[in-house]
Amino acid sequence: MTDLAYEIERLVKIYPHQTEPATDDVSLDIRTGEVFGILGDNGAGKTTLVRQMVNLLRSTSGEIRLFGRPIAQDPLHVSRSVAFMPQSSSALNRLKVREAIYFAAHLRGMTRRDARLERDAMIETWQLGQVRDKSSSRLSGGQQRLLQLALALAGRLPVAVLDEPTNDLDPVNRKHVWEVLKKFNADYGTTILFITHDAIEAERIVHRVGIMRQGRFLVTGQPAQLKRGLLDHMRLEVWLAPGELPAFPPDIPQHWKSDDNVVLSVPRDRAPALLSELRLHESVDYRLYSATLEDLYLHYATAD
Repeated sequence: MTDLAYEIERLVKIYPHQTEPATDDVSLDIRTGEVFGILGDNGAGKTTLVRQMVNLLRSTSGEIRLFGRPIAQDPLHVSRSVAFMPQSSSALNRLKVREAIYFAAHLRGMTRRDARLERDAMIETWQLGQVRDKSSSRLSGGQQRLLQLALALAGRLPVAVLDEPTNDLDPVNRKHVWEVLKKFNADYGTTILFITHDAIEAERIVHRVGIMRQGRFLVTGQPAQLKRGLLDHMRLEVWLAPGELPAFPPDIPQHWKSDDNVVLSVPRDRAPALLSELRLHESVDYRLYSATLEDLYLHYATAD
């Protein structure tokens, strides 16, 4: 197996009747055995990119190689090497949970005995024991997401491509997903590529990250390395009470996560004055800490 799982060179995708490319001259290498996260707003081109990588969407130009082999010339190589988890799927919905997982493992080359063992292991890993005999179509949104993860990892293919793996999950299950993915990568060397909006949670497991905007990667690299450019800034998160609205300096970038929760990227030398202002508002809670991967994402994704 080569050192690179994926090699993408100058990839362009333009949909019919559109002039702007959905992926625009993208070049990227994914190393074998690494965990790579793709961040970006809706419409940034993330899903279009990964659908090309798993051979579900034909590129307009450029080339994608999987373990050194062009995927356009060898689609069977992709299906034997890559498990894809889309944002939503109705595949295998007519089957019970245990049947769907068994079928996925057996389809990927496991013997019947090994597929049964894999089914039981996945049911335990993803905490699906209480619904193992339930029809997949009757699961809750969160349970369906966990089943999709089980289906993606069943059979232990060398690469897993996951589109928004923690959608529809509560905080406890989101944490469990990242822990399982980290363990799979460590135990089996699985190359994991995922799309997410949750930069803070993704930071726990990624080796490298890429931030997309308008069909291009603005930056790729290790989070710690990329965050060095924000060393002179602090992350200030503020929770406001109804009716409270402190006067934030207009030149400090603000990201409103909700009506009562705002994140600011504050230069270190201006943090003391801003904290003094916040202390005048007794009903305002705040937290100041070092820049995170989310701050890096906001810095690049919202830059002019």
